[in-house]
Amino acid sequence: MGSFVHLHVHSEFSLLDGLSRLPDLCQSAADSGMTALALTDHGAMYGMIKFSHAARAAGIKPIYGCEIYQAARGMDQRDPQKDRRAYHLVLLAENQVGYQNLMELVTRAHLDGFYYKPRVDKEMLAQHAEGLICLSACISGIVPALIQDGQLDQARREAAWYRDVFGPGRYYLELQRHQGIPGLDTINAQLVSLSRELDIPLVATNDVHYVHKEDARIQELLLAIQTQTTLTDPSRMRMGSE
Repeated sequence: MGSFVHLHVHSEFSLLDGLSRLPDLCQSAADSGMTALALTDHGAMYGMIKFSHAARAAGIKPIYGCEIYQAARGMDQRDPQKDRRAYHLVLLAENQVGYQNLMELVTRAHLDGFYYKPRVDKEMLAQHAEGLICLSACISGIVPALIQDGQLDQARREAAWYRDVFGPGRYYLELQRHQGIPGLDTINAQLVSLSRELDIPLVATNDVHYVHKEDARIQELLLAIQTQTTLTDPSRMRMGSE
């Protein structure tokens, strides 16, 4: 059996969301017997050089990635009613071409697609898909979100589009299991069904936002600052949504 590797990970460079400091994150992965670790901060790649140094110091392979924001329509459209929502999508570079394409996507997202978040659209993704592995992301990804909204036919079409654009073995439906997220088991069941129907592989991830269990409360406080909400239940744990 191969070892588990985290492929959906946020660090301190996911501002007001991630709590993991990169040296601690990489050393913890190594101490857990992992041979590699991905970094997929929200919408940015600021931490890549520091991540590379920390991973190599810990003796593990760095996997460079980003959880990008996908525009609901075109990245040049900015209607407050139709375009404020941005879906999540995890991209991992499998080679140098993929890394260059990832940098191009993130740069264009900030310079050309920024509207509340740095966004890309399907056209931009299709132009720069070479060398990238794509994961469907958390419940804020477009396929899980459509499933949650009961739009199963549209979810099926979206999943097929990503499969065809990224190619065989380079698009994965992402399964997560976290307490306190309504409907997650139902979403996972539908993702498994889509996997079988459309011949799309599955991958289990954990949407990491902190290193140690005792850091959960502090990460909750970061989210409360980000979303300007009040924390009322000290025992509540919530994954980052931004």
